[in-house]
Amino acid sequence: MTGLLASVRSREEATLALEGGADLIDLKEPHRGALGALAPETAAELIRWIGGRRPVSATLGDLPMAPALVRAAAERMAASGADYIKVGLFPSPRSLACVRALEPLARRGCRLVAVLFADQAPDWAWLPEIAAAGFAGAMLDTADKTRGGLRTHLDEEALARFVDAARALGLTVGLAGSLTEEDIGPLKALAPDFLGFRGALCRQGARTGTLDPARFAAVRARLAAAG
Repeated sequence: MTGLLASVRSREEATLALEGGADLIDLKEPHRGALGALAPETAAELIRWIGGRRPVSATLGDLPMAPALVRAAAERMAASGADYIKVGLFPSPRSLACVRALEPLARRGCRLVAVLFADQAPDWAWLPEIAAAGFAGAMLDTADKTRGGLRTHLDEEALARFVDAARALGLTVGLAGSLTEEDIGPLKALAPDFLGFRGALCRQGARTGTLDPARFAAVRARLAAAG
C-alpha cells in the first residue's frame, strides 16, 4: 500500500493534511530549498500539536556534506520528536562519511531517511552503506525544482531498480520530486511505501504557495484509485 506524504510548514497546513488524509506529514520550509528545514523549535511545536495522529518526518535542510555539521543538525531535529529525520545526500566525496557519522544516532533508535537526488546522478551503490549504518529508509527527490519532476530525470526502469534495491535492504522507500497527478499511476505501480507531494497540493501548483483543499483531495483520490 503506497501512502501519501504531504509536506507542510505550518499548523494550518498540518490541519489540512490531517483532514485530507495524509499518511505521513513532512515538515519542510519550501522557501529554503529542496529539503528546507523548519527551526527545530517550530518543528517540535507542530509535532506536539499533531499529537501522534499521523507519523511525522522532518527535513534537515540543504546542508553541505560536512559530517560533524550534519550530525549536529540531526541531533537537534531528533530532539523535536519527529518520527523520521530526512537527510539529504548531495554529491560529494564526503557523503558516505556523513552517513557513517549518523550511525550512532540511528543505533539509538532515531529513524533516519536518506534522500538521494534524481537530478544529481544518484549512486545506488550508496544504498548498502545507508542500510548498514542503520537508516530506516531511502527516498528519491529532485534538488532543482526548476528542471522538471522525478520522471524527467530517471525512467521507470531506473526507478524500479532503486525501489527494489532499497526494499531488498529492508529500507522504507519513498519517491518524490515535483510529482504531479499524472505521475501517480506509473509510480504507484512500482510499489514504493510513500509518494511525496508539495507543489501538486498547492494553489496553482506552486510549491512555495499554500496547500489547497481541492488539490489535496484530487491527489488523494487519484492515489486511492490508481492500480
